[in-house]
Amino acid sequence: MTAIGTILGSAVGDALGAPFEFGPEGAFTRRFPAPGQGGEMCGGGGWDPGEATDDTQMTVLVGESLIRHGRLELPDMFDRFRRWAAADPKDIGLQTEAVLTSGDPWDMAAALHFQVNQRAAGNGSLMRASTSAVFFAPYGRDATMSAARRIAALTHGDRAAWEGTAILHELIRVALLGHDPLIALPDTLDAVHPDHRARYATVLAADWHPDRATEFNGAVWPCLGSAVWALRTTDSYEDAVRAAIDLGGDTDTVAAVTGALAGAVHGEGALPERWTEALHVPLPGWGERVLRAAELADLARRLTAERPTGNRPARDDRP
Repeated sequence: MTAIGTILGSAVGDALGAPFEFGPEGAFTRRFPAPGQGGEMCGGGGWDPGEATDDTQMTVLVGESLIRHGRLELPDMFDRFRRWAAADPKDIGLQTEAVLTSGDPWDMAAALHFQVNQRAAGNGSLMRASTSAVFFAPYGRDATMSAARRIAALTHGDRAAWEGTAILHELIRVALLGHDPLIALPDTLDAVHPDHRARYATVLAADWHPDRATEFNGAVWPCLGSAVWALRTTDSYEDAVRAAIDLGGDTDTVAAVTGALAGAVHGEGALPERWTEALHVPLPGWGERVLRAAELADLARRLTAERPTGNRPARDDRP
């Protein structure tokens, strides 16, 4: 089931990449030179083996809000984020933390932060997008891209983050339909806001390489571009995630985004069992709750359950 592959694939990439965060290029391959040798869920850097980070924790919160309401309920989603942030998670992005702890209302917090800082194009909305991408996929391109923008805008005031998350939603939608998301890139770019289309066209081009990035891959553009590059230049889920982690830098998020795309393309069966069996997702703010692969798979199934047509978001319902 490719929906399970999408959500599990993102979580596995997150947990695999976490110990290598902010490390140098090639660190993963130097430690694990041969694919399939085992031991890759090694832990380190404050993370237990197989432990997912804030990337997957927020992904779960997005998915459970959608399941609870059967539609996009932004105040509830923001409240879940805020409850999680108040529970002292091991890791939280500086920008996301500032927005969620500001005390400002859900529909103003990110915008007010952006007005002051003028920096809000991080990859924090990309990292949590797999559950919402699965949920909104049946509703078509306009609806899924609109929903992505609205969810991204909860914590990121820069439209660049909205548009990158919208692109990721649409590429996953195409993959879930059984089509090649790389072939869909031109049509997807046509649906991107005109002010941001050229910059995304650059990082998503067939000849782009992460070495050509002009920002650290904690920014939305090179993060998404690196994930698409990893998908384009490999033939399996495992190889795509390995390539993403070997880029260094923000390895957990780049691998989480890559894992979502590669999981959607290659399916649940492509995820190595030695990786999924170690996976676990603590959920700060919800007591001692810890989700494992079976719970994430069940989350994917519930997100793909039949939904009333009336819950489809309006096509022009966007920030």
